[in-house]
Amino acid sequence: MRRRVLLLLLLALPAVGAWVWWTLPPAVAIAMATTGPAMRAVYATGSVEPVHWAKVGPAIRARLTEVLVEEGQRVTEGQPMARLDNREAAHRAEEARARATFAEEELARIRTLVTRDVASRATLDRAEAEARAVRAVADAAMRRLDDYVVRAPADGVVLRRDAEVGEVVDTPAALFWVGEPRPLRITAEVDEEDIAQVREGQEVLLRADAFPGQVLTATVAQITPKGDATRKAYRVRLALPDDTPLLIGMTVEANIVLRRAEAAVLIPPAALRDNRVFVVRAETIEARRVEPGIEGARAVEILRGLASGEAVVLNPPAGLVSGQAVRLRP
Repeated sequence: MRRRVLLLLLLALPAVGAWVWWTLPPAVAIAMATTGPAMRAVYATGSVEPVHWAKVGPAIRARLTEVLVEEGQRVTEGQPMARLDNREAAHRAEEARARATFAEEELARIRTLVTRDVASRATLDRAEAEARAVRAVADAAMRRLDDYVVRAPADGVVLRRDAEVGEVVDTPAALFWVGEPRPLRITAEVDEEDIAQVREGQEVLLRADAFPGQVLTATVAQITPKGDATRKAYRVRLALPDDTPLLIGMTVEANIVLRRAEAAVLIPPAALRDNRVFVVRAETIEARRVEPGIEGARAVEILRGLASGEAVVLNPPAGLVSGQAVRLRP
């Protein structure tokens, strides 16, 4: 008899355990709503460059024979910066000049013959036309000699030199970068989906690998009216303060601030479901509709419907209803 009672008890234990498990309040994890800064921003990447600068390259393809300036040196507009091999062009110019001189001497001789009625007026007209033509060719050849001198396009500092004597350079090449070291700006690319939210004057927060852990600032100064259809992006100029530690050529990550809240009510994204949260009150829950604001990877701003310090359920299980008892998950 005792064995039978013991067996019945053993068989009843799993059923009792299952009944207890089904009747216990669901276990939930909670998080506290906190107060902190929230920011909505448009992300972009860009590089630092001077506001006033220009690439300087050759006008023709030729071998570089002389470099006349160094990096950091100040130059003036029109100053020679490099010379190219012009020997063949100089020979052509000299030949053209000799032909022009001969044509002018021939013209003078024919004029003398015309005054003596030895040559006709038509011969004089032909000589004058030929003299003008060969003189124009000689002048053009002399002007082309200046193409073999690379000159500074404006006053400034040689920011970079990519020219070595002996190289054969062509028109697409940039031999020098000339400009002013200050002021600086950032040229960034903003995705076409975000550009409608960007306005001149907006604050920009910057991060650069050269300054880890340091947040730098800039301001939206200009938005290019026409975008790049291939890259689906718009070029945006960001003005940097005069005391910025950034250097020319550095790459940066930019966050263009659209809205900022310094004392926002924040909850984890896992606590929000269909614009509702479940607030824990004395071991029961209250389903509450809220108005979310700025949404980030780690937190969501709640504009209305929740106060700082209230506890909300994380990853609320399906079927959870207002007024239901819950227990905290260890």
